[in-house]
Formats: sequence, structure tokens, C-alpha cells
Amino acid sequence: MRNSVLLLCFWSIYCCFAAGNSTPFGPQGQLEDELHKSKEVQTTAKPSVHFILRTSKDPEHEGCYLSIGRNEQLEDCSFNMTAKTFFVIHGWTTGGMFHDWLYTLVSALQTREKDANVVVVDWIPLAHQLYTDAVNNSRVVGHSVAKMLDWLQEKDGFSLENVHLIGYSLGAHVAGYAGNFVKGTVGRITGLDPAGPMFEGVDIDKRLSPDDADFVDVLHTYTRSFGLSIGIQMPVGHIDIYPNGGDFQPGCEFSDILASIAYGTFPEALKCEHERAIDLFVDSLVNEDKPSFAFQCTDSKRFKKGICLSCRKNRCNSIGYNTKKRRNKRNTKMYLKTRAGMPFRVYHYQMKIHVFSYENRGNIEPTFYVTLYGTNADSPILPLEIVEQIGLNATNTFLVYTEEDLGDLLKIKLTWEKTSQSWYNLWKELRSYLSQPSSSAQELHIRRIRIKSGETQQKLTFCVEDPENNSISPGQELWFHKCRDGWRVKGESRCGLPASSVAESFRPVWVQSLETFLNYKWFLGIYPRWLLRKRLFISVPQVLVRYEEGAWEDSVE
Repeated sequence: MRNSVLLLCFWSIYCCFAAGNSTPFGPQGQLEDELHKSKEVQTTAKPSVHFILRTSKDPEHEGCYLSIGRNEQLEDCSFNMTAKTFFVIHGWTTGGMFHDWLYTLVSALQTREKDANVVVVDWIPLAHQLYTDAVNNSRVVGHSVAKMLDWLQEKDGFSLENVHLIGYSLGAHVAGYAGNFVKGTVGRITGLDPAGPMFEGVDIDKRLSPDDADFVDVLHTYTRSFGLSIGIQMPVGHIDIYPNGGDFQPGCEFSDILASIAYGTFPEALKCEHERAIDLFVDSLVNEDKPSFAFQCTDSKRFKKGICLSCRKNRCNSIGYNTKKRRNKRNTKMYLKTRAGMPFRVYHYQMKIHVFSYENRGNIEPTFYVTLYGTNADSPILPLEIVEQIGLNATNTFLVYTEEDLGDLLKIKLTWEKTSQSWYNLWKELRSYLSQPSSSAQELHIRRIRIKSGETQQKLTFCVEDPENNSISPGQELWFHKCRDGWRVKGESRCGLPASSVAESFRPVWVQSLETFLNYKWFLGIYPRWLLRKRLFISVPQVLVRYEEGAWEDSVE
């Protein structure tokens, strides 16, 4: 209900902006028809697109204007033909002026690449329109950028390989058009939360796509939040990175959205998550020593479960300016968590916990928290997000992250929080109680926790402090100490005990019953003794085999 109301409010505001517009919806319409007739862009006497070479970090400095055919401007502006050249392209604007983020990004580029040319594409006269008109105008601007690049290619030393187009929101699709229309192939295009409305699901020649440059990387930060979608959700590059799942960004609070609706500043409130893509890119420029890493995953749900923290076969990458070129046959989707502000880097951990339950047969919904203790620092109390229900007698994988580098991990405290007296928690407790046999109690057994660091790829095993007491119930805690570097040693249990003794002590009742039955058959002479054990391995599920061999290891990476 809440999402529906917000979505209605958004579209009401959008329709107010678009009232009276006669331009067909889509990034083509009348403009595209004219382009097909003339085969070139219709230009007016007064240019609506300006190219400004930023020669100073001072926002008040006007910059140096470049015009096609004016060779003297290149000399006067000290344009470096052999250096990297960045084109920064803004998006749709309701204010008719540059926003602060543009100057921040330009300054960060100049600081990082001191010899580079940083050109701002000023198309405010065409962007300060109804959104539908601005979308159609983006194609015109793309042609203008392509013509400028074609002219620069005529100069000695200039190469499209050194060109990096950086487009924000609607400007990302402008960059795509430019890459599509230019004679040759642009080195790189970075899309900073490309606009979604009127681009979601359209053909590749009508939006940013991997064909527009040698390498296209995209940051998605506002794909769906509070029922709204400002940025495009679908992958549109070689690498598409979704920080925090691409929706709720830390520091962009729901209360701010509600307040903006009340005070009539709704468009301004939308900028927080939308502009987070710019903030992350700037962060990658100015905090080069604190890079944020993203991890390849099929979807956000699997990432939240902690399954996708592998760097094998190029499955992880830096984000922003530091993203390494990857040109796979298929698009690569990557995910990461971030802080609420710069530096955005966090430290990801995959936690694998095998949960035993010998009496419970129903669903248990525990509320687990962990505290990590390291050589550098200790983490705050971290919740274990349960994306799906806890699997009993199975390995459960979780994702946790810290904002501080803890150093080498030494021990872990696992806490099962006692149910608080909220209606939701009372309902969870009642549902869990009703789904269990009347004689069962809420008690689980955990012998070890395995951890993998996403940033270092180091694997560690933590064993329960007291092997004789590995049970945990609501309101209790268990301590685990590091007992091994790595995860598995063949023929040995996780806590250094012989595999046979561990298997015997944790063998479920149904396994013991089955063994008794098979031994009885042998006693009657139905099975030879030598076949009994072999048949046991065949008849009993793989769980017993792994207990016996001391090789309890799931295949999740």
C-alpha cells in the first residue's frame, strides 16, 4: 500500500511536468523521423550544445570553449592531443543550471589524471525541457558529441582509445548515442545510474548498450526504491554493478522522501539515491587506496545470502574509475555493500554455519547476531540476515560486512536474540511453536563457523569453544575460536577430532535405527557381513557418508 501511494504521487508530479506535451513517448518520435528524412541532425543557427574544456578546478572559472572547425581554440586552450580525454555529460535538469556534483567530478578527474583533458558537454537548453522532450533531444546531443570526436580524430596524436565518456542519468544514454554515431570505437563509456523511464526494455540502438564502446561499465543505484524506479534496472553494459542491490542506499532515508513530499521538494529528494552513483565514482578517484570491490552474482537475492564472494575467474572487480576491463560474451552483473558516505568501502565476509537440530521437525526462525573480534578492531553486533528460512541439518550461508578493517579474525560470538515483545516477533514465535511437535524445544547445535573474506579471499574455520556444549537457544550465546586456516582437511573433523568419533557423537537417531535394522538382517544371515557396510553406504543418504569420512563440505562457493 505504501509503495502504491508513493508511486501514484511520483506519477502525479511527473504528469504535471509533462502536461501539454505532444511529443510521442520514446527516445525517437518526431525527432527520429526527421533524422531519417535528412540523414543528419537538424541544427539551428544558435548551437544548443557547448563543449567546455575545464582548465581550472575553480567552479567560478568559465573554462575554455571548443567549437568544431576552430583549430585555434585547441591551441589557445592547450588541448593535449595525446592525453586521455574525458567528456562529462549531465542529464535532465529542472533547474536550468549545472549542479554541484559536476564540479566535484571534474575536480576529482583533474586531480587523478593531471595531464588529461576534461570536457564538459553543456546541453542545458535541450535538457531543461519536459522530460519526454529531453529524452528525444538526447539523440541530438549524441550526434553533436560524435561530430566533435570525428573532428578531433583528424588531428595528429588524437585517438578514440583515449576517450572516456562519463554520462549521468539521461547523459549516460547521450554517451551511448555518441558511441554509436562516431566513426570508430570509443575506448570507454561509464554510465552513472542511466535513466530508466522511456529506456527500460527498448532496443539497443535506442539506449546505452555494450556495442557503444570498447568497454562499457555501469553503476546502478536507483533501480527500485519505495516503489519507484528512476534509474534503469536492466543491464546495459559489459559490467553492470548494483551497489546495495541497486535500490536502498545507506544514508538515503525513507523519512527524507516523506518530508520532501510534504514540503513539495519531491524531485530534490530523489537525487540522494540517484546521485549516489556519482558519489561512488568520485570516491574511486579520490580514495584510490581504499577501493570498493564488487562480486559477480546472478541476482541480488543470492548476493544477500552470501553465496557470491568469489574472485575466481575474474568474478570480482573494483568499481568506478578503477573497474578493470572485462569483455565477456554475456553481460556481467556484480553486487557489493557500501557505507553511507566516503570512503564507501566496506569489508565483506561470507559465513557458513551448519545448523543441527535433532528434535525439531518444524520451521525455526532464529534471530542470530554475530560479533567479530580481530587484531585491529572488533565489529559492532552484526545481524545475520535470513533471506530464506534456516535450513536444519544443512549448511546455511550468510553475508556480513563491516565498515572497519578488523585485521586477522581471532574469535566470533554468536547470539540468538530472545524474542522481543513486538506483534511481528510474537507472530513469528507463535508460528514457529505451532509448526513443531509438542515435545520439541527451540534448541540448535552449531559446532563450527567457516568464514571467507571477500577482499582478501582468505578462508578460516572457527570451532566452538566447548566441544561438549555446542547447543544454543533463544537468549543464549556461543563462542568460537579460530582453529584452522582454511576450511577442510581430509580425514579430519572441523575441530581436529577424529572423523569417526565426531560422526558417532552426532549421528541422528534415524541413522542408528537403520544400522540396528541392517545388523539384525546380518544376524539372520540375509546379508553377508562384508556387504553390510558397503550396503550401508549405498542405502543411507550422503549425509552419513560425509559424517563417516569427516568431509562435510558443501559445494557453495
